[in-house]
Amino acid sequence: MEVNKQKEILAIQGMTCANCALGIKKHLDKKGIQQVQVNFATSEATFNKERNYNTKDVISLINELGYKAKKMEDEIEDSGISSIEKKFFFTLIFTLPLFSHMFLPEESFLQNVFVQFFLCLPVFFVGVWHFGKSAYSSLKTGLPNMDVLILMGSSAAFFYSIYGWLINYGTPEVHHYLFFETTATIITLVLLGNVLEQRSVKQTTTAIRELSEIKTGLAKREVNGEIEDVPFNEINVNDILIVNTGDKIPVDGKVVWGSALIDESMLTGESIPVTKELEEMVIGGTIVKSGSIKMKATSVGDDTLLSQIIELVKNAEDNKPDIQSLGDKVSGIFVPVVLLIAILTYFVSHYAFGVLVTDAFLRSIAVLVISCPCAMGLATPTAVMVGIGRAAKQGILLKGGGTLEKLASVKNIVFDKTGTLTTGEFIIKQIKVIEGEEMFVKSVIYNLEKHSSHPIAQSLVSGLKTEAQNLEFEKIKEEKGIGISAIYKGDKYQIGSGRLLKENNNEHDLYLLKNNKIIAFIDIEDELKKDAKTVIEKVKALGIAPILLSGDKARKCEDLNEKLNFSKVYAEQLPNEKLEKIKQLVNKNPTAMFGDGINDAPALAQSTVGISISNATQVAIQSADVILLNKNELSQLPKALQVARHTLLTIKQNLFWAFAYNIVAIPIAAMGFLNPMWGALFMAFSDVIVIGNSIRLKYKKIF
Repeated sequence: MEVNKQKEILAIQGMTCANCALGIKKHLDKKGIQQVQVNFATSEATFNKERNYNTKDVISLINELGYKAKKMEDEIEDSGISSIEKKFFFTLIFTLPLFSHMFLPEESFLQNVFVQFFLCLPVFFVGVWHFGKSAYSSLKTGLPNMDVLILMGSSAAFFYSIYGWLINYGTPEVHHYLFFETTATIITLVLLGNVLEQRSVKQTTTAIRELSEIKTGLAKREVNGEIEDVPFNEINVNDILIVNTGDKIPVDGKVVWGSALIDESMLTGESIPVTKELEEMVIGGTIVKSGSIKMKATSVGDDTLLSQIIELVKNAEDNKPDIQSLGDKVSGIFVPVVLLIAILTYFVSHYAFGVLVTDAFLRSIAVLVISCPCAMGLATPTAVMVGIGRAAKQGILLKGGGTLEKLASVKNIVFDKTGTLTTGEFIIKQIKVIEGEEMFVKSVIYNLEKHSSHPIAQSLVSGLKTEAQNLEFEKIKEEKGIGISAIYKGDKYQIGSGRLLKENNNEHDLYLLKNNKIIAFIDIEDELKKDAKTVIEKVKALGIAPILLSGDKARKCEDLNEKLNFSKVYAEQLPNEKLEKIKQLVNKNPTAMFGDGINDAPALAQSTVGISISNATQVAIQSADVILLNKNELSQLPKALQVARHTLLTIKQNLFWAFAYNIVAIPIAAMGFLNPMWGALFMAFSDVIVIGNSIRLKYKKIF
């Protein structure tokens, strides 16, 4: 994933629901701000900096909506209670005695109108200040939110109480027109819901916080023979760092001295520590279990793998699943519809059914406060955040909610063979020299193949490096799926599959040609990954058809099929043929492509979902939708499928609850079976239930 150096991140305070985030985004889009994303769960906004505006301009645009925006570096972590919690406890002090008057005798001082009014007044002011700012901002952006309904409901009860007090002053009937306790209780209960929602949302972002904590610490840097302590964020590329037993690898880098046993489980999901030796790459955030190494920093800051993983998880909401579009559309028209229903409730109740004015009024208020568009806005992003966070802790990177939804729907998974189902570490079975000296032939093979990135080529290079001599080739040319050619002292040498031959011979794995004449052939062996059979069985158990699509020889693919039992096998496929086959499969059913992320990049892009198994390379992160960070563990694949399916199920459950709640609750309130105070309580907890169901995804057993 290429890091966008023009991206700016702002921290935003004051968002109360997902509609607030949508409103801010819409407002900034109208002002011409480029590539805006606003994340309610993380309270962040990202955008691309342009010449025609600066960060201060964007902050001003957000602040004019009633929110507080700051640069991330200016954001100060508040360890105390939040502003919303302070408001809740303040209102609770006045609401409890006010509410209790309903259970006290008439002679109690709490029955006094003036006492009720003055107890309600500070609560009402807090409510107007809190919900009013949010309501105004939402109306300004054209996306009215839940706070509009809360403000209107509580204000209507407050001012109707004053009206009833004035026209019935000094009469026993005055108490029939007082709803000060309703006003205060609505505001306090909704604030309670906001508090619980705030705490619940924080639970959905624990994966981000846990990963971010890994990025902090002190490293030992070697400078001119001296050792100094340096914070992780101050390390520069090419710095030499010393890491000992128990230390955290500070950044991505290469081992330049020593060896160590390193625990990579927090990033790759691999429970068994791996040995890292000279010239091998290490990942920032992993732990040295034993040993000592010196490493050269190769990637720092936002360029490290860990930073990219955090960014993917934080931006999970940006790539929205299609299922969210329904919730977004409903949320956009929800508030005006509820207002209309509330007005109709009053008139129909009073004029059509003869309900008393006060009762009809209470029904209208109940309709306003029971409604909750916030739950619909939270249904998808909270589940996506938890699902992607859980996958990340298993070493599975999923690029957003859209990827989750597509992965959950796949009916076919197309597997590449070499380096995916097999280890990619080939052993030379034999090199049969037909013409020429054996040393020279091996040198030709070595010097040709070192110009190729194919796993087979790399294995040949590794196997022959102690036996071969360096040769200077000219006009080196590689043809994907066929082979590589070059000129040496006027002779043309080619090495590749049987496709090089006119008769397309498949008897051997590779052929070496000199001026179009065979001078040697090579046979190799590739080891099957230990969990390949189990994974294929699990894929089938999930109702998904495993398909082998390989450029390897038919006989080798059939041998593999006997061991793994694929639904279909396509052998000897060139890259363009692989691409065409993927197109055909995608046109029939959603199809995932599972490859190494480099040679299979076109096929990965063409598939419904591209799944890469890699050694945590940037190439893989760029080319695929799903990245399995542990190249030796195929078991991550069924885990990714299970996470996707359970996340989608959670989203559907959340949306069902959000829709069902409003469909059931609004008519009940309109018919007079629900007191506004109970309505406020149910409304306050509706989005908490949605978030709680999303949090449940974090802990439920899915694999």
